[in-house]
Amino acid sequence: MTIAIVLLALFGSAWLLAVIEGWITTGRLSPAAPLYSGLAHLGRESILPRSPDRVFFEAAPVLLLVVAVLGMAVLPLAPDLVIADLGTGGLFINAALAYVLVAVIMAGWGPDGAYAMIGGWRFLGQLIAYSMLIVMPITAVAMRAESLVNTAIVGSQESLWNIVYQPLGFVLFFIAAMALAFRAPFDLPTAEGELGGGVDAEYTGVRLAVLRLARLTLVVTLASATTVFYLGGWYGPLLPPWAWSLIKTLAVAVSMLLAGRYLPRIREADLMRWCWVLGIPLALVNIIIVGLLILVVP
Repeated sequence: MTIAIVLLALFGSAWLLAVIEGWITTGRLSPAAPLYSGLAHLGRESILPRSPDRVFFEAAPVLLLVVAVLGMAVLPLAPDLVIADLGTGGLFINAALAYVLVAVIMAGWGPDGAYAMIGGWRFLGQLIAYSMLIVMPITAVAMRAESLVNTAIVGSQESLWNIVYQPLGFVLFFIAAMALAFRAPFDLPTAEGELGGGVDAEYTGVRLAVLRLARLTLVVTLASATTVFYLGGWYGPLLPPWAWSLIKTLAVAVSMLLAGRYLPRIREADLMRWCWVLGIPLALVNIIIVGLLILVVP
């Protein structure tokens, strides 16, 4: 029962996110638009490239979707609403999301196309850099909770959310989440203006539908992780715990979409340099600050 509820919440949130994305893009609010788009993709021919690596090409969209679902499996929506409350849940999130890289590299290599391959290798450098900004803020969060259990991390925020306790960590984690989901302005693997869609370019029909669902689901999973680690998870007045988790998750996911509309795309060289030169030192500073706060403030 728990599995069904969490999956329903995950894909329902992805549906709402697709509706909101369409509203932001076109100015028209149509709850049925994702259904029409999905049916349109299902009705189109799935064209194969001339000389693909068929295993990589077929498996990449499915793997990306599986990764997003696996990440959500350890994120609690309520104290008793989590599929697997692992003792190393915080690290499991980072380990599961590492396979986003595998899926995107497969999507770039599989079609045997120049633009797709460039997009895949771009994401390789992007994730190697920004994965550090996922695991290092999680380290600071676990220090305060004295646990890597995600329900314990939420419990440690009952009196004060981590966004207030360690705002620098929140900013770094949010930026890294956008980079991991390759949302604009971190959409270097797709970059329609430069690569004509990049890793998405060679996918059509059902495969493209699965890939787009996987990308939206990944955004929801990362937004849920942000909620668990920094926004107090299920804590909030009046409404039931699961409702607060979903509201916060959707708010974070929508903010990711909106940020991409108002920020310019960054050159890949600058994107890497800013992370290594600025992001990682700031993440270390955040860990030091949190450590000092734990020692000084009882």
